Amino acid sequence: MTDRCAWVGGSQLEQAYHDHEWGVPTHDDRLLFEFLILEGAQAGLSWKTILNKRDGYRRAFDQFNVHEVARYDDQKRQELMQNPQIVRNRLKINAAITNARAFLEVQAKYGSFDSYIWRFTGGQTIQNHWSLPADIPASDTGSEAMSKDLKRRGFKFVGPTICYAFMQATGMVNDHTTNCYRHGQLS
Repeated sequence: MTDRCAWVGGSQLEQAYHDHEWGVPTHDDRLLFEFLILEGAQAGLSWKTILNKRDGYRRAFDQFNVHEVARYDDQKRQELMQNPQIVRNRLKINAAITNARAFLEVQAKYGSFDSYIWRFTGGQTIQNHWSLPADIPASDTGSEAMSKDLKRRGFKFVGPTICYAFMQATGMVNDHTTNCYRHGQLS
């Protein structure tokens, strides 16, 4: 049996996400936008809930095409509120649209969201060495700075904890515990 991080449940979906995506350095703007929206949607919920709805999110949000999402109008918002394949929370749906518009502004200013967001770790993955899940922080100074800057730019659902989860998901930090086989692979 392969040792994985303690948060990984028994489902194949969770294992595949952990084994192939979580913590892998991500530099593709479409995927960065997807994780930004999904991490915001997770607020108050489990990642397993969001992971189970991920394909529904992809369909509902035009495969996370940021240009399409930025053009969503009130009619599209209402459609999303009726869609059982996503979390039907008005604030989170509105935040996704607001964040798409802010994301495009960041791309215009920095050339890519990737160029902007990776500045918070100096362009490198921060290699942590946590032995126990309890050692892993909910946020750090980098996620606090990221949160503050994103909020200043008009982003929503980007508190320090959400930003830290985003950093974990996109490989900005390596928070696989040291007993997990992925820790060494991503170091």
